[in-house]
Amino acid sequence: MSPAAALFHSLADETRLRIVQRLTRGEARVVDLTAQLGLAQSTVSKHLACLRDCGLVDYRTEGRQSFYSLTRPELMDLLASAEQLLAATGHAIALCPVYGTEHTDGDGSGGGGGDAEPVAGEPVAGEASRA
Repeated sequence: MSPAAALFHSLADETRLRIVQRLTRGEARVVDLTAQLGLAQSTVSKHLACLRDCGLVDYRTEGRQSFYSLTRPELMDLLASAEQLLAATGHAIALCPVYGTEHTDGDGSGGGGGDAEPVAGEPVAGEASRA
């Protein structure tokens, strides 16, 4: 996986993206993130560990508390650019047949449950072929 693909993959999870978006407003403790995002402590901690492993987030300790923050201000620029791109494309991303939110069937695959269009010249399932 290329470094760019790894970066976008790390931000592809909605929970991690929400954490990063919250951290653009300043540092936060795990307890702050759980309250503000409505997530379990274990979920927040797991995703913060992933973001730390990717080098996107780090923390500082103060007494027994850890304060998490973004490591690179460029990440805020990237998120702002993404918002501009989404605004410019309207619903094109949400309508994407592979990754869009409009065409998922609940399993996260992005598929429509096997409702593929028939290929021209091939019989449709359930129809007898005409010889």
